[in-house]
Amino acid sequence: MPTVAMTVNAKSVSGEVETRTLLVEFVRDQLRLTGTHVGCDTSQCGACVVHVDGRAVKSCTMLAVQCDGASVTTIEGLAANGELHPMQAAFREHHGLQCGFCTPGMIMSAVDIVNRLGVPSEETIREELEGNICRCTGYHNIVKAIGAGARVMNGGT
Repeated sequence: MPTVAMTVNAKSVSGEVETRTLLVEFVRDQLRLTGTHVGCDTSQCGACVVHVDGRAVKSCTMLAVQCDGASVTTIEGLAANGELHPMQAAFREHHGLQCGFCTPGMIMSAVDIVNRLGVPSEETIREELEGNICRCTGYHNIVKAIGAGARVMNGGT
């Protein structure tokens, strides 16, 4: 079995994997970072979104061996020094969740949206979230939370 080495949440990690091991399986099963969820196994729901080399990817569609040498950030890697990331705080403040299953993927996607687009409009946020499914909410509070998080991430309040 091949060995993969990568940086996950700013820590060097490595492990033996079968060539067919998905990144989400490596993160959850070998690294025990269970904030990244598996919701559909078909890349439809977005619950498994992580950042690979700074870009949002659905970790159920990427092999762990493809990430050899990469930098991966999971939901566990967003908070720093005991403080929530501004997007995490915005989701909490604006109740951008209900059951919480989709929340890690939503937040990771939201951070990517803001990193790429700055402070997007509500319409743009809704369009960008097309690959993330929430079965509990009507998305209103999720969109509101992303807008608020975007403003804070870009120096506002």
